[in-house]
Amino acid sequence: MDDEEPDFVSESLGVVLPPAQVCGAFSEVVLAEEKATGKLFAVKCIPKKALKGKESSIENEIAVLRKIKHENIVALEDIYESPNHLYLVMQLVSGGELFDRIVEKGFYTEKDASTLIRQVLDAVYYLHRMGIVHRDLKPENLLYYSQDEESKIMISDFGLSKMEGKGDVMSTACGTPGYVAPEVLAQKPYSKAVDCWSIGVIAYILLCGYPPFYDENDSKLFEQILKAEYEFDSPYWDDISDSAKDFIRNLMEKDPQAFNATAVVRHMRKLHLGSSLDSSNASVSSSLSLASQKDCLAPSTLCSFISSSSGVSAVGAERRPRPTTVTTVHSGSK
Repeated sequence: MDDEEPDFVSESLGVVLPPAQVCGAFSEVVLAEEKATGKLFAVKCIPKKALKGKESSIENEIAVLRKIKHENIVALEDIYESPNHLYLVMQLVSGGELFDRIVEKGFYTEKDASTLIRQVLDAVYYLHRMGIVHRDLKPENLLYYSQDEESKIMISDFGLSKMEGKGDVMSTACGTPGYVAPEVLAQKPYSKAVDCWSIGVIAYILLCGYPPFYDENDSKLFEQILKAEYEFDSPYWDDISDSAKDFIRNLMEKDPQAFNATAVVRHMRKLHLGSSLDSSNASVSSSLSLASQKDCLAPSTLCSFISSSSGVSAVGAERRPRPTTVTTVHSGSK
């Protein structure tokens, strides 16, 4: 903490923070222990000077976090502030990012992917019923609760989330290139369906180990997304069930539209949303049409997309010029 600032967190929260932890340019998350119980928390410390001009953003994030309570969403436990910092005391999750497990495991069976995606769907369905759109779903924002192999998955980082109002239409370009929906790039009004698109991208990566959209050139990357141009490449998808592919198609579906991708690149860069370096970028019941509804439904309405062979998809084999694993460069502190 700053030398001139009292040990506010230690006094007010009854927790102990590691020494010599200085909050970063925007925020830093540190481990904290509650003195009375020994329970561990994650404390997100945010310098107030970094919030100038962004007050509405953090207020929105706090308002969203206060409103939600779900077993697959990282919880906000409390909020405190000192003269120079704002502290968000968060539920501690210690299992690491889904991104890291994708790299570590090398492959996800359809059964594994189905179990994981069902949890994400359940949480996102809950959010959407509450009128909340996450707007930045990606493997880096999906955390495992613990190191256990069977650990549940948790959605984190609501910095870009939005609470829908009556007659409210979202049009702000935000998200992470590679996971963002076409309608967001096209700067068209969009809805909570953008979260469903992102889930489709995540499911795709889980099953094959590489992203559906990839190009070192920003314009070409955005053109692929705007046109929803992705493939189930042979032989890497040959053993994946048709129902799993259909599941992804229905989540990542749009009507083709013409748009100047170069203009999108300029716009995204102005908003500091990343660059091409961020290229990190189950059957559905016969009566269900995600393509027409474009909305995330309750997981109970979705059949499991597990094939009889479990659809093992190995990662790391020779493949056409696409990354064998997802690569990500973070464009700033959280």
